[in-house]
Amino acid sequence: MSDTRNFVLREEDGSEHGVFTGKQPRQAALKAANRGEGTKSKPEIIRLRERGTKKVHIFKAWKHIVAAPKNRPKWMPEKISKPAVKKEKIEKLS
Repeated sequence: MSDTRNFVLREEDGSEHGVFTGKQPRQAALKAANRGEGTKSKPEIIRLRERGTKKVHIFKAWKHIVAAPKNRPKWMPEKISKPAVKKEKIEKLS
């Protein structure tokens, strides 16, 4: 049995799009945060529903631009975005 779980990005209106995988909800949220536009001062709200359940994990998410590591490959830019998330709560759908 696989350890990875699938999480669907859910909007406020209940529509769902985009699937992110990870062993934990936080791992999937970090992947979603890296695509978002949130900043530390103005975080974005990410709602992830675990497939096969009625749980919705809610995170505050943002990313900041940092310098790439010194041993970076040539194709990697000098500045990269680093995502961050903070779990707010879990909601159960009825």
